[in-house]
Amino acid sequence: MKAMTTAVITAIALMVVCDSDPTGTSGAGDTTTATSITDRRNGKAYKTVKIDNQTWMAENLNYETATTNTDSSWCYGNSTDSCAKYGRLYTWDAAIKACPGGWHLPTILEWSILVDYASEYALSSTKLKSTAGWNDYRGESGNGTDEFGFSALPGGYRDYYDGFSGVGKYGYWWSATENEDTRSDYDAYAMRMRYDLDLAGRPSSVKNNGYSVRCVKD
Repeated sequence: MKAMTTAVITAIALMVVCDSDPTGTSGAGDTTTATSITDRRNGKAYKTVKIDNQTWMAENLNYETATTNTDSSWCYGNSTDSCAKYGRLYTWDAAIKACPGGWHLPTILEWSILVDYASEYALSSTKLKSTAGWNDYRGESGNGTDEFGFSALPGGYRDYYDGFSGVGKYGYWWSATENEDTRSDYDAYAMRMRYDLDLAGRPSSVKNNGYSVRCVKD
């Protein structure tokens, strides 16, 4: 009887441990956990994911701040459906102010840490891209494996001169890092992913361009 009781207690304990694992997996070395937050400014909930030592929003930001207006953030193609799917596109000045309290626009170093951790090889974006939504290229899917739950989507961009472009093909996300090699009041670095190339780029871009925003926890 004592042996049976011990076995039952052990089984219950194992069930509790398994149920407490939010990723559905358990074991030493797990570094990815998923949860969510609610932006108290407008009540919108965002999925979040912890990857190694960083906690990221697992969705693009979709918030129009009091300082953000039609001249500094947009829905792609001026469609509210695009905002619901891809989030808003922000100028750099708007992006710096857009994240909710306790979160911030990542530096290019924070972006690089994420990509390097998630890469099979240098700057690989496969494990960060969503499993659907990236256009095919020469009959081959441009989708990723989304192994970490980051779910990067190709939300396109708004060129300050030519208008909207690239949805389904490219994703651009602002970093908080200005380019000091040029005019820092003019250029800042961004993270770029593409449908036709499994490499994440870190271009320097004009701050008036409209790019997506992912926030990282302070």
